[in-house]
Amino acid sequence: MIIGRVIKEKLSSTPEGVVLTTKDFDVEMRYQPALVKALNRLVHQGVLQKIAKGKFYIPKKSIFGTLKPSESELVKDFLEQDGKVVGYITGTNAFASMGLTTQISSSVLVGTNKYRRPVTRDEVKISFLLQLNPITSSNIPLLRILDALRLVKEIPATSPDECVINICRAIGLLSLEQRNELVELSLAYTPYVRALLGAIYEDLGFDTEIISKTLNGVTSYKLPISDKALSNKRNWNIV
Repeated sequence: MIIGRVIKEKLSSTPEGVVLTTKDFDVEMRYQPALVKALNRLVHQGVLQKIAKGKFYIPKKSIFGTLKPSESELVKDFLEQDGKVVGYITGTNAFASMGLTTQISSSVLVGTNKYRRPVTRDEVKISFLLQLNPITSSNIPLLRILDALRLVKEIPATSPDECVINICRAIGLLSLEQRNELVELSLAYTPYVRALLGAIYEDLGFDTEIISKTLNGVTSYKLPISDKALSNKRNWNIV
């Protein structure tokens, strides 16, 4: 096998900024060492950039210098494996796309069912948020809503009040099926998230029976949410 030709053909059909792994070159196992050596030579020559072991991309040049891959490219192996969704981008950047904050983070937070330690790729810190619910392409928007309630005190460039008000608006636009699914997904979250969700549902006039049954009536939740944002917060022991 002529490794150089295989690499040239693959790179010629790959857009700049798309992350490739050694598996993408479809090279037999016995040729893998030669493939890795050849790819590392291209890194030294500046043709490729390496972000992690066995992961490379063709750098895109601009007047401002070399552009990094998109965050979804940097973490795509944490988002999908063998055609199955295994993770999703959450945190500040996802919350910005939801209109909860105007700030964009230089780091990436990935929700995943498997505990992982933070890693750094191409000078970008990637952290992980343990998600106890199954992750599917359809429930990711709902998981992000619950993550926002979970991280309500940590979302930058906004206040917890503003965040809750905006989440209320987002939930108000959900279908009945989505609202029911959101409740089911919330059962895997910490109690204060369910308390917040219950208060929001009550405020919007939605059914709260399932949520209220999961909460301890004598437990209170100290959260920096004012009466202006949730006038019924005391009904849910939010203080």
